[in-house]
Amino acid sequence: MTHADPFLTVSFDAQAGELVLLDQTLLPGEVRYVRLARAEEVREAIFNLRVRGAPAIGVAAAYGAYLGAARSRAADVSGMMRDFLASCDLLKAARPTAVNLAWALERMTRVFRANAHLAPTGLLEALKSEADLIRTEDEEVCRRIGENGLALLQPGWGLLTHCNAGALATSRYGTATAPIYLGAQKGYSFRVFADETRPLLQGARLTAWELHAAGVDVTVICDNMVSAVMSRGWIQAVLVGCDRVAANGDAANKIGTSGVAILAKHYGVPLYVHAPLSSIDLACPTGREIPIEERAQEEIAEMWYARRMTPRGVKAYNPAFDVTPARLVTGLITERGVASASAEGLKALFPERDGW
Repeated sequence: MTHADPFLTVSFDAQAGELVLLDQTLLPGEVRYVRLARAEEVREAIFNLRVRGAPAIGVAAAYGAYLGAARSRAADVSGMMRDFLASCDLLKAARPTAVNLAWALERMTRVFRANAHLAPTGLLEALKSEADLIRTEDEEVCRRIGENGLALLQPGWGLLTHCNAGALATSRYGTATAPIYLGAQKGYSFRVFADETRPLLQGARLTAWELHAAGVDVTVICDNMVSAVMSRGWIQAVLVGCDRVAANGDAANKIGTSGVAILAKHYGVPLYVHAPLSSIDLACPTGREIPIEERAQEEIAEMWYARRMTPRGVKAYNPAFDVTPARLVTGLITERGVASASAEGLKALFPERDGW
């Protein structure tokens, strides 16, 4: 993105005491910001995908936790803590797969406990500062991911994306789109093919919208066109984000990613998973242990259609994510560099952790 970014995904209006989100359920037809003053409202925005993308969810949740404390009517800090922890539990349950959500809430909880001796005003200032820090750190992390990813790409390449791991999914730059934006600034002239990403169409609605707005050459393809495009030699690399990486390098991302990975392996196209360290779950041994969110059947049958698309009474299966085995991942692109998708590769990213 340029310094004159056309939108902000998630920000906080300190004067009004409100979280401000770009409502992604309305894109690309309408650009509208919503203002949220309570943790319950933030939970609804996360669950209903007004804000989405693992890093952006984490940032929104941090501010939601702050609002849970700031809107508490308790007369003392112990009562405020009860309200704060209840808000954290509410927010954490909104979407189980993205580990950034729990990670951000754990950070906020540690700050609350460390500052519980302060007067309520000082405690709230500490919580607000931590939420701000999570947001600014995310922007810097995405920039570094972009720099590390760009080093693997060449000017003029055709790139395939799946879902939206863009600026809309983070504080700025995106994860998988960060190399694209930084490359555009250097005149790399990438040609991007964006999978539509059924059933919520994040590629067609969101990735295409933000890349086009930034002047990037982007073409939308249906999910079942990946093989045809790769067979023509139009794709030199696949760039995807993730919601959680297990300790063995398995990566959970938007449903359909594992199919893209299988095709990329067949055609000899490298697939890079862009993962901030906050998305790496060392407590999760393999992808089998990653909880997979299952969403409402109506998202398949009705959500984007003027009329219902399937016969009434016909069931629909709607997992929001799938797991790409580590053996299909060419590399993990993080803010600390590029790592192999393996236990050994992840160990190299966390030298401060001994004996794990």
